Amino acid sequence: MAKKETAEVPSIDGREVRITNPDKPYFSRDVKLSKLDVVQYYLSVASGAVAGIRDRPSMLKRFVDGAEKPPFYQKRSPENRPEWLRTVTLSFPSGRTAEEIVVDDAAGLAWIVNLGCIELHPHAVRTNDLDHPDELRIDLDPIPGVAWDDVRRVAMEVKRLLEEMGLRGWPKTSGSRGMHVNVRIQQRWSFAAVRRAALAFSREVERRAPKLATSKWWKEERHSVFLDYNQNAKDRTTCVVANSPDKEAALAGLERWKMKHPDAASNLAVDDVLVDSMRGRSSTWTRIRVNLRNVPEELRPLQETSDPDDDPTRAWREARRGGR
Repeated sequence: MAKKETAEVPSIDGREVRITNPDKPYFSRDVKLSKLDVVQYYLSVASGAVAGIRDRPSMLKRFVDGAEKPPFYQKRSPENRPEWLRTVTLSFPSGRTAEEIVVDDAAGLAWIVNLGCIELHPHAVRTNDLDHPDELRIDLDPIPGVAWDDVRRVAMEVKRLLEEMGLRGWPKTSGSRGMHVNVRIQQRWSFAAVRRAALAFSREVERRAPKLATSKWWKEERHSVFLDYNQNAKDRTTCVVANSPDKEAALAGLERWKMKHPDAASNLAVDDVLVDSMRGRSSTWTRIRVNLRNVPEELRPLQETSDPDDDPTRAWREARRGGR
């Protein structure tokens, strides 16, 4: 007999949100927290958390087995969602589109945390204008071995330069070692223009703190803290190189891509290859993306048809679009 699923259904600002498997362990090492504990934590800080993601499409990074197990990425919104939860459709230079979740309140926040979204990944745009960012993002990415104090010193240099320009930055930690500084801007410029501004800003920080900061593309020239201005690119300079339900087949496709583009491949850092566990309505598969942030623009390959190109949800999505 199948085990009956347990659930909590709190009312949050008049909206009921179903929290499935509330006792499921989400943290078990230094601290022991259940899924419900994590939801309750986010609700306790909802005013700040929602302020950072409200009215922005968000990608879902789902830790369905807890924070200590690998997550998978789900760019498109689940079909089974509350009627009151908004979505918008984003278009990317690669030709892809994605209908993504928009969280506007504490109830929406609790709903995505119930999906396992411990991290929040909002885009730098508002739903009223998906082609013009309202944030310039400065990513401080320390190379291996760089101390946190150096990251902090570069962040203070960023702060001083922003203040000279009459701008204010909002810092937040990123990953386990880095920091992002988000700067609100008017919705007047394209992604390309904002990226160029971020490049100019990064070079000025490097000029002021040459021993601490670098904006150099070439890995061999980098030191200390890299200012990654490609966080401002519309599609984050990534390309999909393989899709397959068979992980080994996807990894073999990655090797073929490297052989086809050796100049680009030689500039990749270890964390530039992204092996994602994807989940659709009833299928799972492996998607491999390559982040070209470390590859000089003249060496970047264009997005090609993935090899292999076996996304088990594609036929269903195309059929669904045709039936609309």
